[in-house]
Amino acid sequence: MTAENGSGNDKPEGDTRGQAPEPTDDLVTSSHSLTIKRRKLNYTATAGRIVLRQEVVTNGTFDGHLPKAEVFLTAYTLDGADPTKRPVTFAFNGGPGSSSVWLHLGLLGPRRAVSGDVGNLTPPPYELVDNTETLLAHSDLVFIDPVSTGYSRAAVGQKPGDYHGFQADIESVGEVIRLWISRNGRWMSPKFLAGESYGTTRAGGLALHLQTRYGMFLNGLILISAALDFTVLDFAEGNDLPYVMFLPTYTAIANYHGLHGDRPLSEVLAEAEEFAARDYPAALARGNRLSSTERSEAVARMAALTGLSEDYVNRANLRVEHVRFYTELLRSKGLTVGRLDGRFTGWDPDGARERWVDDPSSASIMGAYTAALNHYLYAELNYTNDLPYQILSMDVNTAWSYKEFENAHVTVLDKLSTAMRANPHLKVHVAAGYHDGATPYYASDHALAHLSIPDSLRANIETAYYEAGHMMYVHEPSRLRQAKDLAAFIARASNR
Repeated sequence: MTAENGSGNDKPEGDTRGQAPEPTDDLVTSSHSLTIKRRKLNYTATAGRIVLRQEVVTNGTFDGHLPKAEVFLTAYTLDGADPTKRPVTFAFNGGPGSSSVWLHLGLLGPRRAVSGDVGNLTPPPYELVDNTETLLAHSDLVFIDPVSTGYSRAAVGQKPGDYHGFQADIESVGEVIRLWISRNGRWMSPKFLAGESYGTTRAGGLALHLQTRYGMFLNGLILISAALDFTVLDFAEGNDLPYVMFLPTYTAIANYHGLHGDRPLSEVLAEAEEFAARDYPAALARGNRLSSTERSEAVARMAALTGLSEDYVNRANLRVEHVRFYTELLRSKGLTVGRLDGRFTGWDPDGARERWVDDPSSASIMGAYTAALNHYLYAELNYTNDLPYQILSMDVNTAWSYKEFENAHVTVLDKLSTAMRANPHLKVHVAAGYHDGATPYYASDHALAHLSIPDSLRANIETAYYEAGHMMYVHEPSRLRQAKDLAAFIARASNR
C-alpha cells in the first residue's frame, strides 16, 4: 500500500512517530507433538501479532514504512518437512467481525474445543483435547484474525474502521499472507485458503487479489458455508431469490424436527429442490396474476415442505423470511430454532414475536470456544496479552463497508471466475450443511452454477454436504467425514 501526501511540510496522515513507541512483532514459538494412528507429528506453533506497514510518499519523496495495524495469527508447521512439497493453508472465519477460533479449534487445528452437540452440550468449564483428525497431518496451517478480531488491532493513531470493509479487508489479509510466505520461504509450497461464511467471500476476493497484486497463484480454495453472492442471501423488497434458495433448508430443518413423519431427508429434499427449481419461482414471479387455484396449490406444497401452516404461508404471501421461519416453525411448542444450525432449539420469553432474542445455535457453543481459546493461547502456546480476545464483534459486523458495490449487489463470483480462468489449476472445495439457515446449501449451489468459467473448469469444483449446520463440525459424524474430505482435497490439489 502506498499513501500520497501533497504537502511537503505536513506529516503524512496517521504519522505517529514521536508520539508512541513503534509496535514490533511479538511472536512466540513453542514445540509440540501429536500422535495420530501411531504416527508422531512433531510441530512448531507460532502465535502473536505481526505489524503491517504502509509505504508513505510525501510530495514525491519516500517517507518510510509507517505501522498501520497489528494482526494476530497462529501458525503450525511440521518439523523437518520439505517446504517445496509441504502445503500450507491460510484459514479465517467470517462475520464480518469474527476471529478464526471456529475453524482453528473446531475443525482444522491440532487441538479442538469440545462443545458437545444438540441435546448433549458440554457444561462449563468445558474441555480442550487433541484433534487427531487435524489438517496439520496434511498441510501446515496459519490462522488469521482480521483487524479488530482476536488480538488484532489498528496501530496507535490509526482508524480501525479503515479495515472494516470489503476491499480493505482483502488487502490487509492478503498482506499478512504475503509476509508469512516470504518470511518463511514458502513461495514454492502448494498454497490454499480456507474460509468459512464471510470468510468465503474474503477467499473469493483474495484468490484474484493475490494473483494480480503479488503474482501468487493458489492451488486451492476451501469454502465452508459459502457466501459468494449476496443476492441469494439478502431478503429485500422485490428480490424473490432468497425465498427460493432458503426453501430446501427450511425443509431440512422441518424434517429434522419430525414434521415430515418418518420420511427420509433425501426424499423430502429432492421434492423441495424440484419445487424450488421450477414451480415455486414461477409462482412468485406471477405475483397477483396467480389464479386462486394456482395460489392454493403453491401454498399447500410450500406448507407441506416447510412444516408451516397453510394459513401462515398464505398470510406471508408465499414469502417466508428466514428468521420469521425460525421463530414460527416450533412456536406451538414454545420453541425457536437456530439460524446457524436449525437442529438447535431455544426458548424465547416472548412467544408471539417474529425475531428471537438470540440464535440458540450460536449461544450453545460460544462459551466452549471462548474458554478453550483463551486457555489455549496462554497455557499451551505461551502467548499473553491483556487485550480481550475478540471472538466476534457485532460492532464491526454492523459497520462493515461495501462501498465498492454501491448501486450493485455484493458478489465475488466475478473475481473467483477471473482467478480460475487465469489459473486453470485452481481447485475449489465447497462444504455445506443441510441445516445451515445462514448460508443455505441450495444458494451455494446456485452461485457456483453461475461462475463465468468454461466447461473444462467445472471439474475443478467439488461439493460436500453434511447433515449439520453452518459449523457442520459441531456434529461429530460430520466432523469426522469432513476431516477426511479436506485431507483428500489437499492431496489432490497439491500437484505433488
